[in-house]
Amino acid sequence: MSLFLILYFILHLIPAVILNSDTSCKILGNFNLPDIVKKGDIMIGGLFPVHDKVLEPDLSFSSKRDSSQCAGFNFRTFRWLQTMIFTIDEINRDNQLLPDIRLGYKIYDSCNTHFHALKAAVTLINGRNDTVSDLNCSPSIPVIIGDGGSTLSIAVARLLGVFKVPQISYFSSCACLSNKEEYPAFLRTIPSDFFQVSALAQLVKHFEWNWVGSIAGDDDYGRIGIQIFNEKLKQFGVCSAFTEIIPKNHALNKIVQIVQTIKSSNAKVILVFSLEQDAQALFQEVLQQNVTGVQWLASEAWITAALLSTPEYLKILGGSIGFAIRRADIPGLREFLLKIHPSAANENPFIIPFWEQMFDCTFQDINNKTTEKKTPCTGFENLTSIHNIYSDVTQLRVSYNVHKSVYAIAQALHNMLSCENGKGPFVNNTCANMSSIKPWQLMYYLKNIHFTNKYGEIISFDNNGDPVPAYDLINWQEETDGSVRYVTVGRFDGTVNLNPRLEIYEEIIIWNGQQRQVPKSVCSENCLPGTRKGIRPGFPICCFDCILCADGEIITCIKCSPYYWSNKKRDQCIPKDIEYLSFTDTMGISLLAISLLGSCFTIAIISVFAYYRNTPIVRANNSELSFLILFSLVLCFLCSVAFIGQPTVWSCMLRHTIFGIAFVLCISCILGKTIVVLIAFKATLPGKNIMKWFGAAQQRAIIFLCTMIQVVICTVWLVVSPPSPVKTMNYQSSKIILECHVGSLTAFILVLGYIGFLSSLCFVLAFLARKLPDNFNEAKFITFSMLIFFVVWTAFIPAYVSTPGKYTVATEIFAILSSSFGLLVCLFFPKCYIILIKPENNSKKHLLGKRASEKRF
Repeated sequence: MSLFLILYFILHLIPAVILNSDTSCKILGNFNLPDIVKKGDIMIGGLFPVHDKVLEPDLSFSSKRDSSQCAGFNFRTFRWLQTMIFTIDEINRDNQLLPDIRLGYKIYDSCNTHFHALKAAVTLINGRNDTVSDLNCSPSIPVIIGDGGSTLSIAVARLLGVFKVPQISYFSSCACLSNKEEYPAFLRTIPSDFFQVSALAQLVKHFEWNWVGSIAGDDDYGRIGIQIFNEKLKQFGVCSAFTEIIPKNHALNKIVQIVQTIKSSNAKVILVFSLEQDAQALFQEVLQQNVTGVQWLASEAWITAALLSTPEYLKILGGSIGFAIRRADIPGLREFLLKIHPSAANENPFIIPFWEQMFDCTFQDINNKTTEKKTPCTGFENLTSIHNIYSDVTQLRVSYNVHKSVYAIAQALHNMLSCENGKGPFVNNTCANMSSIKPWQLMYYLKNIHFTNKYGEIISFDNNGDPVPAYDLINWQEETDGSVRYVTVGRFDGTVNLNPRLEIYEEIIIWNGQQRQVPKSVCSENCLPGTRKGIRPGFPICCFDCILCADGEIITCIKCSPYYWSNKKRDQCIPKDIEYLSFTDTMGISLLAISLLGSCFTIAIISVFAYYRNTPIVRANNSELSFLILFSLVLCFLCSVAFIGQPTVWSCMLRHTIFGIAFVLCISCILGKTIVVLIAFKATLPGKNIMKWFGAAQQRAIIFLCTMIQVVICTVWLVVSPPSPVKTMNYQSSKIILECHVGSLTAFILVLGYIGFLSSLCFVLAFLARKLPDNFNEAKFITFSMLIFFVVWTAFIPAYVSTPGKYTVATEIFAILSSSFGLLVCLFFPKCYIILIKPENNSKKHLLGKRASEKRF
């Protein structure tokens, strides 16, 4: 809308060169706006929102409309206006800065409305005369200070930029005004909101708030500021819980809806980026609904606003924190402010409404009538007896910016005055004509000023017309009398190369609710060590669920190295448990005990057989073979011990080879015994004399030959690819399994296959001899022992393959012990029974009894 207004003013109200015989500029009209004027050699314009609004005009179109009427007198902005007058008077008294030059001023009220600000700006550059003699229609005012709000300055800056009239704002901080293509003549003494928003975002990041709400005023200042703020939050990984806009008409239903959003949100930190009037409308409803427990972040527009810093609002706003522009103590300003008096109303048309508002009285109108129930103003009221924001000079921040703006102009004029002909910055090295200064000439000097004021601050403008950013971090704290104290709890300093630095003094901050502990504002609590963030569908990244890490992962589900595992809390990696079948393990102890028990049984049987070695049952079928079988069974029982304990290179090589050789020795002996039993029966048949081929020597040769084949296989195995200890985590990730890798799988299969082959051969021969006519048929027991052997080792294979870790070794030991006990029980317990329990059957007659009876028939 402001663009249309600018075009309207340019086309209808700006002095135009009439293309006829009269070549002078003519003013087509004026707005008759109240102003404050003081003549001088060089005039400075001023725009201040002394009033807050414009009353609705009469748009009947039946007559020419009257001048706009403003309402809502603002003591704070009137102080800004007075500060400009004070500063110009101070410079005029200074004989060093601008000697022989007096500054004048012409100041208008912009009424906090953009179209009224445009009217005032047009009036400033037009002048008062009906005819302007300058053929080029140069503006009568070379520079303007103002306006007080970003929206106002945007409208004015577009107009002034057309005429290259420099404009210096003291309170328009919108980042958009740094765009020199749109606003080529705009400068300011307040930092751009880009820096304030960066500081606010860094503040959020510093206190680790990742779930922040934001509320903005419905103007360029609020909308653009909150947009940049949300973009900065994204860069820092912070999420916006909500963004609301306060309507300019302060519609109650909309404000109630905003407060409901605040109450329903779990965001405990909320930024309000708006002018003080808009913030007041919001906080009035917050107070009405008694919303507490919110940590408010403030923009510089209201962090030091007296309108809100009252005991009433302190109930909800106590602990508020935000950045404020730098302050200064201006000597003599308070005394100047208190000198104002109604007698000077002709020079300053704003004194009358100021006085009436200050003392709640009224001056008599022209008809000597007083208005509604207000006491008449006498002019003798004591201004010093009232303490309000007008006379409060403890927080001179915007007023200080006004002060800097005036001094920036004075310094530029001083530099212009110091120009030497032939060394000037303009065409042909010329200098400006001080009696007829062109705005663009003053603009050149303003852009290039660089000086230190009497308060120690460097005054300069960068390429965007912005000053060096500097803020105080303000915290609202309660005084003992219930009033608000603005405590500086940090600093934000930047340089022209955009390298800001934030300092925070956390120890002196008092948060909302009189708390010393930093408030939390997160959508989801940080995940504990050992859990990770899980995406919550439909929510920002700051909202998540904590999912337990998998085993072997810690902290944020970082995998431990291969030989480490997570502890129960999943906050550190610890060495994995090493597992093997040890001698201290319950299973290991049990298997060792069974192994030793089997060995003892076998040795006991050896002892019995040795004692009764001359008895028929011992001597039958070659007692030497019986003792050799018993010896091999002792080896079979004891070889299982090699499987218990931590695997080493030697234990891995010995356990399988001893096991293979011991069992082959045992099976070879049983095979020899089986052959002898079968041949002995066949030899008794008429015409058969083959027993001579299976004597003791032949039996030893069979056993030796069969055993040597296994020895050769094992030797080749140990030479080519021997078993070796390995660490494996294939079965259980949380443990390191120490086991013996078989090395050559082919050799391992050959060892087991050879045992199986001999066992099968032995079983077949024993099965053929199962119906021998002896009272003690040993072939039958050999058949049973081989059946047990087959069952055990057939069951062992799938169990061995499927059983993990140390249970694999236990399965193998169990198979060895089971088959060993099966052989021992089947082959020798019946004989021991006869020897020890039935000694009467331990005779040759009994053993051959059945065969002898068959011969008699």
